[in-house]
Amino acid sequence: MVDRFERFSLAISEISRHWHKLASGEMKRYGLRGAHAIYLLAMLRYPEGISAPKLCELCCKDKSDVSRMLSIMEEKGYVTKEENGGSLYRGLFKLTDAGHTVAQEVCGRASLAVALAGGDLAPEKREVLYEALESIAANLRKLSKKGLPGE
Repeated sequence: MVDRFERFSLAISEISRHWHKLASGEMKRYGLRGAHAIYLLAMLRYPEGISAPKLCELCCKDKSDVSRMLSIMEEKGYVTKEENGGSLYRGLFKLTDAGHTVAQEVCGRASLAVALAGGDLAPEKREVLYEALESIAANLRKLSKKGLPGE
C-alpha cells in the first residue's frame, strides 16, 4: 500500500513540477507567470465574458488567486472588465484582442506539450488515464471535505 501511495504521490508531484516549469518558461514571453496559462485558456472558451466566481470554479482556484491573476492580466492589457447589469461589481472579464492572441498561442503550445508528453500512449490508454485521474480527483475532493474515515 505504501508503495502505491509513494508511486502515485511522486508521479503527480513530478508531473506538476515539470508542467509548472514549462508553463513558466512559456508565459515569460508575455510578462506573465505560468499560473496565468490556465486562466487564459479558460477565458478563451468564454468570448462573451466570464465572472470571477466562474473562473474560480473552472480553474479550481480561490477568489484571492483569481483576483490577483486577473489584476495582473488587466495591467498587461490582456483582460478587461465589463459591466454586467449596469455595474462593475459583478462584471464580466473578457480577453482583449491582445489577450485573445496570447490565449490562442498558449493554447497551441499547451496542446503541443500535452501531445509530446503523452505521445507514447495509445488513444485507449490515454482515455483510461484521464478517466482514472478524474475519478481520483473526485474521490480526493470528497475526502478533503469530509476527512478520512475512522482512525
